[in-house]
Amino acid sequence: MRFAIVGAGALGSILGAHLARAGHDVIMVAREDRARRIREAGLRIKGLVEMTAHCEAISEAAQFGKTDALIVAVKTHATDAAIQPFANCDVDVAFSVQNGVMKNEQLARVFGVGRVLGAMADISGEMDETGHVVFTRNVNLYIGELDGRDSERVRQIAEAIGSAGVRTTAVTNIQTIEWSKFVGWMGLMAIAVLTRVETWKFLTDPGSALAVVRVTRDSGALASALGIPLVDNSPLPVASICASQECDAVQMVQAIGAEFRSRAPFHRVSSLQDLESGRRLEIEETLGFAVRKAAEINLNVPTLKLCYDLVAALDRIEVARSEVTFSRRKTPGGINE
Repeated sequence: MRFAIVGAGALGSILGAHLARAGHDVIMVAREDRARRIREAGLRIKGLVEMTAHCEAISEAAQFGKTDALIVAVKTHATDAAIQPFANCDVDVAFSVQNGVMKNEQLARVFGVGRVLGAMADISGEMDETGHVVFTRNVNLYIGELDGRDSERVRQIAEAIGSAGVRTTAVTNIQTIEWSKFVGWMGLMAIAVLTRVETWKFLTDPGSALAVVRVTRDSGALASALGIPLVDNSPLPVASICASQECDAVQMVQAIGAEFRSRAPFHRVSSLQDLESGRRLEIEETLGFAVRKAAEINLNVPTLKLCYDLVAALDRIEVARSEVTFSRRKTPGGINE
């Protein structure tokens, strides 16, 4: 199959490298400096697997040809700008492995709803300054039709990615799976950014575990109000957390933290990686989206709202600090030192 992957960060690189190694025709769409590095050195993965895979890399939509599946792997705030140049390209289907649930609507506006699949990625990694990607989690990538039907195209894509080495499952309840990931991810994202520690540390601490539970339960209440059922999928069993007594839910979170400590002690939520690198956080499309949606239906989500306000403020402060630091590193001629 021919795959185009928009965004060559950790997740896009993991998918691209596995698919290219398996013999699929892969084209990475990235910023010019990243595309050049991929053309020169390939996609370099370490961690769960060690490999270097070579594939085509471009930075302009004008260089784009026909593709069976376009996979969006940029940060959520870059989605519209990243996919709009491909509006008139020959794309059979498109899906996003991003966080949040706004992505399907954004893709539908560009490619048409009939060419959009739902997807939820419970896989992760981290890119270092040399361009290597550390592959840290390979739990499952779920793909499905937005209308809940079974389809050959979904099964075909799931088989291609799964047989390449990234665990993938074709499902008929993708909306439930996407929202279940979204609800759990908001608790992880907010508390990871506010504590600034490895995932296992804030999940095992009783105070921060309680904060994760309360954000998750607020988010779960929103899903319930919208008529969307939740399920217990990795990384957090959100249905059980929302249905249990608070003390029991905290124990569930702490048990997951202990598992992270054993299996992935260096795992850090991607938003924490972004914060420490001075990059914008995925706030308005995730926490902000949920807060605004709750306000529309007059649903009280106090912990979620508080975390949204704090994380948004922290993001503004860190981005401003990063911009000042970058400006001070400029020479009078405008060239970086």
